[in-house]
Amino acid sequence: MTSDEGAPAAARMLTVPDDVAGQRLDNFLLTQLKGAPRTLIYRIVRTGEVRVNKGRIKPDYRLQAGDVVRVPPLRLAPAPEVPQPGAGVSRDLASRIVYQDKGLLVINKPAGLAVHGGSGVAWGLIEALRVLRPEAPFLELVHRLDRDTSGLLMVAEKRSVLRELHGHLRDGHMEKVYVALLVGRLKGATHNVSAPLLKTNQGTERIVRVSSEGKEAQTQFRVIEHIGNTTLVEARPKTGRTHQIRVHAQYLGHPLVGDEKYGNDAVNKAMRVHGVNRLFLHARNLRIRFGAMTEDLYLTCPIEPELEAVLESLRRAQ
Repeated sequence: MTSDEGAPAAARMLTVPDDVAGQRLDNFLLTQLKGAPRTLIYRIVRTGEVRVNKGRIKPDYRLQAGDVVRVPPLRLAPAPEVPQPGAGVSRDLASRIVYQDKGLLVINKPAGLAVHGGSGVAWGLIEALRVLRPEAPFLELVHRLDRDTSGLLMVAEKRSVLRELHGHLRDGHMEKVYVALLVGRLKGATHNVSAPLLKTNQGTERIVRVSSEGKEAQTQFRVIEHIGNTTLVEARPKTGRTHQIRVHAQYLGHPLVGDEKYGNDAVNKAMRVHGVNRLFLHARNLRIRFGAMTEDLYLTCPIEPELEAVLESLRRAQ
C-alpha cells in the first residue's frame, strides 16, 4: 500500500553508512520497512517511489557508502505477534559464546535449535541472539548448521565482516572440522568424496542427493576410531553444500548414526539403547583469518556430553 491516512507525512532520505555498503537495495528496504512483503518492495522500486541518488534503480543494486536512498511513506498492517525466545534460551546461548571480538561472534549451537525461524519454526538462534543483545545494530549468520547439528557457528556483528567471511567460504580459505559417528566399520584411514549434490523438494521436505546435475561438493573423512559396528570420523567439508556431510556419508554406504533423513532406521532404533536421540554430528574445530589478523584464529569445541555418553556406552558394549 502507498501513502494513506495515518501514514508518515513525508518520504525519508537515508544516507547509507559504511557498514551497510554492499547490501542489496531490496534487503535494505526490508529492514527499513518492517512488515512490508517483498512483492511490495519490488513494486515501489519498479514504480520509482524508491530512488537512489535521485535516480531510478533496480532491486538488486548493491548500495555504496554515501548513497542517498529515498524511502517512501507507507501504511502497513501491524505485523502479527511472533513468539519470542524465553529468557532461559537467551541465558543458555550467552553461556555458549566461544569467541567474540573484531566483529565476529562464535557460539556453540545446541542440537535441536534451528539457526533461524521459518518453515514452521517461530524463531531460531539468530532471533534469540537479537533478543539477548537488543543494542546490537547488526547480527547476521555467516553460515548455517542443520537444526540437529551442534557446535561452532559464526555470527557477524558487522556487515564488512560478513562480506569478508562469505568470501573466505567461497574461496575455501576457511577450515571447518566436524566429528561424526557413522554406521558400520569404514575401511581405510581416509576417504576423499567428490560427488555433486542436487537439492530437490519432496512435498514440504527438502532432500539432497548425489547427482551429475548438482553442484560440486567435496568432503574428506578421516577415521578416528572403530567402536563396535560404528566408525568415529573427522569430516572436513571443502565446499559448503546443504546436508553435505550427511549425504556424502550415505554415498559411502555409511550414513550418520541418528540421521532420520538419510540414515538407517533399524540401526537408529537399535542405537537408542546407547542413548542416541539426535544426529551424531558436531562442528568441533574452526580455523580462519580475517581483518587485520596476522595469525589464524583457531577455535575448538568438544563434543556435547550426550554424544560422549553414547561413545562410552558403545565402548562398554564391545
